[in-house]
Amino acid sequence: MKKPAKRSERHDVMDVLADARPDALDPARLTDPTRQRQDLARIVAEPADSRSARRWTGFRPLGAVALTAVAASVVVAVGTSGAQAPGDRSVAGPASPTTTRTPGAGEDVRVDGRIELLSAARNAETASAKGTYWQTTTQSRYLNVAEANGQTFAVSNTSTEQWSVGVRPGNQSLMVTGLDAMIQPWTAADKARWHAAGSPDTVSIDAGQKNGTRRAYALGTDRPTVMRTNVDGDIYAVGPDNVSYEDLQKLPSTSEELRRYLEGLYARETSADNAGAGRSAFVLRQAGNLATMPVKPAVRAAAYRVMAELPGVRVVRHVTDPLGREGVGVEFPDTYRTAAGTTRQRLVIDPATGAMLCDQDLLVEPSTGAEEAGLKAGTTLNYRATTRMSWGERQITVPENAGS
Repeated sequence: MKKPAKRSERHDVMDVLADARPDALDPARLTDPTRQRQDLARIVAEPADSRSARRWTGFRPLGAVALTAVAASVVVAVGTSGAQAPGDRSVAGPASPTTTRTPGAGEDVRVDGRIELLSAARNAETASAKGTYWQTTTQSRYLNVAEANGQTFAVSNTSTEQWSVGVRPGNQSLMVTGLDAMIQPWTAADKARWHAAGSPDTVSIDAGQKNGTRRAYALGTDRPTVMRTNVDGDIYAVGPDNVSYEDLQKLPSTSEELRRYLEGLYARETSADNAGAGRSAFVLRQAGNLATMPVKPAVRAAAYRVMAELPGVRVVRHVTDPLGREGVGVEFPDTYRTAAGTTRQRLVIDPATGAMLCDQDLLVEPSTGAEEAGLKAGTTLNYRATTRMSWGERQITVPENAGS
């Protein structure tokens, strides 16, 4: 794939290396993961009525709802809500929905990939504008393996999401999900199997539970949902804490200080849970969240440098997200079991702009049902890709048919 012309504007490799100054990687910091991280954001966001079956997915996007926010309205930190362009830069639009590299494409060259990531850090340091609302638009697709009348096939759930975070006192934060939502057989082959099953309006999917429970999954369109995502002055969750815009502005702006801050959150969270995700996975997740928030440019750059220095994290050059945009891939050290098989989470970052483009789940080892549905290793099972993230002065418009 031909690289965009903007690639030529990246800083010289030797300059980036000279500027990196990575922290020493202490092997003692490595912690074997003891469980998969719970994604409270997805659980809380699910509607309580029958539509929850339609919206269910095994995807674990970045971020989580702080426990103190669950009883109130919801404070969420959804990264790549995929992705962002720092400050007043716009995220590059889709190049081609069908132009993607396989997850194995690109070299697993830690040094070269790390150079690309550090280049993103340097480009993220540019001054950003400020406004009243920090606003994102994301496109998502979730795949599930469905069964109906003896036929097995994949169904896709596609939609658009808008999130408008009020950063000034008294301003609400609103998230509208399920815009243009459509659930349907994924490929032509899946559609043929669905027709062979009698073209049912409702299919069944594996709920991902040990007892083999299945859920009804209604095909077709759905109305959007709106929710308020601030709790008083708190607008995001960082680890176990709800934080305000003022809190975000006070975050450490060097990689060493920011890593220590995130490791402190990890220690508190695992102490409270008596268990936890591996240290590297937790820190990577939180650094990815910060890179999508209205933090200072230096903090965003520090978050990328923290990612580059984490042990166990795989950095891959020259990958493309599902919208065809090229960047560097940063993969979580752990794999996760889902109903469709074993998956690995990847972030895609554009080193030329410092924009985080996408958060996606890659199928590493498909389940028997996924293989029957034609899903192969390397398939992007789920993704959330950001097409716009910037400051705005007016709150987003909530559709008249939106549920709450």
